[in-house]
Amino acid sequence: MNAFSQTDTLSQRKLAGFGIEVSPFAGKVIKQDIRFTLPIPALSTGLDVNFVWQTYGRKPWHQGRNFPAVGVGITYLDYGMNNVYGKSVGVFPNLLIPIMRRDKWEWTMRIGDGIGYISKKYQNKPPYDTVNTAIGTHINDFGNFFTDFRYHYNRHWDLQAGANFTHMSNGLYRSPNLGVNVLGAHLAFRYFPETSSPKHILREQLNPKNRWLTEIHVGIAYNEARTTDSPEVPTYCYQMAESLRWLGKNKLYAGVNYVYKTSVYDFLKHYGVDYGHEMGHSWNGAFFLGNEFLVGRVGIVVEGGMYYHQTYLAFVPYYERFGGKLYLLQRETGLLKELSMSILLTAHGIVAEYAEFGIGAGIF
Repeated sequence: MNAFSQTDTLSQRKLAGFGIEVSPFAGKVIKQDIRFTLPIPALSTGLDVNFVWQTYGRKPWHQGRNFPAVGVGITYLDYGMNNVYGKSVGVFPNLLIPIMRRDKWEWTMRIGDGIGYISKKYQNKPPYDTVNTAIGTHINDFGNFFTDFRYHYNRHWDLQAGANFTHMSNGLYRSPNLGVNVLGAHLAFRYFPETSSPKHILREQLNPKNRWLTEIHVGIAYNEARTTDSPEVPTYCYQMAESLRWLGKNKLYAGVNYVYKTSVYDFLKHYGVDYGHEMGHSWNGAFFLGNEFLVGRVGIVVEGGMYYHQTYLAFVPYYERFGGKLYLLQRETGLLKELSMSILLTAHGIVAEYAEFGIGAGIF
């Protein structure tokens, strides 16, 4: 296959593909749970600034993923009712994936997740604030989703419009934690000092062969115990799955997990519920199916599961899990073929249950 030379002067310029994206947006706080009793502001507004790098083939996965853009975003959000919600700011890495391209038009999807700060939280000690039952900590997980229809005006300027969704919560690290979600719309532009379209470095695609792996994962999360003084206690997560790599850039997997929740055990012991059987009512077990989108050494995880056993404090009979993996080891031979670190969020609907930090291995 013919390829552009990697010494192409345009592609080697440091600012080739670098741009700044500015997206003012407006929307509404959405009520995601019957327990969400906060007043809904008439309008929420914000500003999203994303520092973006358009890939062009320096890494093999760029071409395999149809040359996506990667970025680091900063979002400021005014919920519109400062005495209840306060204001927030989030910082997050993100990936912009092209869905459809035609001439100068493009439809894209951007997903990101990082850390957020919110100025108001639930407080049952001075200074009291028992109105905001949606957020229990100042520091939270901040999730961000954008979809855009984009017009490439020239190599420096893009104009776009679309919809967006932001989520702020602490993964039930401390109660209350219903989370605050905003659904909105935006008009935006991107500016590239050099060019938005550096010449692609094309190469013959030699995708790894499809293969099965046995995957083992161990993780830990922390939840509020819901007892006197509400200490944070661990949740232990174990799972085993079989995965199938397909198209060289995805992993479809299915398996079974076991999650032991110390917070539920402490609750049952503290309040004398079903005395003598606390451990048996303090674990979740589920069958799950998921897909992992591989982007170089990063994996983006989307998973759903159905419980075969739930704790005494049961949620709905299903869950969703999202997050990312960073691969420390990826190889085609040997007993240990993959080794990864992960951050995964388990939720029910759009209500988070816990954020899990883990390690995983792929063998055989």
